Amino acid sequence: MKTNELTGAALNWAVHYAIHGECEGYSPYEYSTDWAQGGPIIEREKIDLSVTFYGWVAHHGRYRIRAMNLPEYTQKADTPLIAAMRCYVASKLGDEIEIPKELT
Repeated sequence: MKTNELTGAALNWAVHYAIHGECEGYSPYEYSTDWAQGGPIIEREKIDLSVTFYGWVAHHGRYRIRAMNLPEYTQKADTPLIAAMRCYVASKLGDEIEIPKELT
């Protein structure tokens, strides 16, 4: 599944997988809707959030690219947490990932 299409349980699973490297079935965490869970990831990873006419945009790596020649990741969504969690997943797992069928 494309990272920029992840929502709900599939996105929460992907975030959990990106953090822990394993995740069987449904993730009990709500990273994409609960600031207490998603907020620390945004802070730790220094994910930049902004709002545009088209919705929320999350950037990861924007400030470290020039100095270290590292990639930048950008994701969009209707909410800041969804944009940030998609951005986090893209930075750790890439633009497409395999999601368990029961979550899609």
